[in-house]
Amino acid sequence: MELFAEGRLDAYLRLPPEPQILHARKVGHVILRTAVDRPWSEYFCCMLAANRDFVRRRPAATKRVIQAFLKAADLCANAPEQTARTLIEGGFTDRYEYALQTFNENPYGGWRDYDAKDSVRFYALQLHDLGFVKSSPQKVIAEGPIFASSTRSSAS
Repeated sequence: MELFAEGRLDAYLRLPPEPQILHARKVGHVILRTAVDRPWSEYFCCMLAANRDFVRRRPAATKRVIQAFLKAADLCANAPEQTARTLIEGGFTDRYEYALQTFNENPYGGWRDYDAKDSVRFYALQLHDLGFVKSSPQKVIAEGPIFASSTRSSAS
């Protein structure tokens, strides 16, 4: 962050709270916010991944982990003040206002509205176009992830 602030870096990619700190210092300009800028905002920004063999051998443990992550996402969406205070109390950050801003601006409650396959396809296409992934998005979907069901139908 300091190298960027000093002008020794042309670009800087970070997660909160560093963008808020830089903004407060009037350093740089935001060029992309995937949480709100289309088309990125229309897809999952994060996904939970697991070893295929682990999932097959330990379905109950896998289910508990997924439920914990979804419960945490719902807590962030439904109780942003409480969640921000928890981060402060746990020593994860010292700026309540930045934590609260993050919870209020990011669509933590949107996981029910997104489709995991569409998200993987979108990002696979982006990575393929940039030359980071050689496989086509269709091949990535066919050979890669296991999708238990659509997120829309498994929300409850």
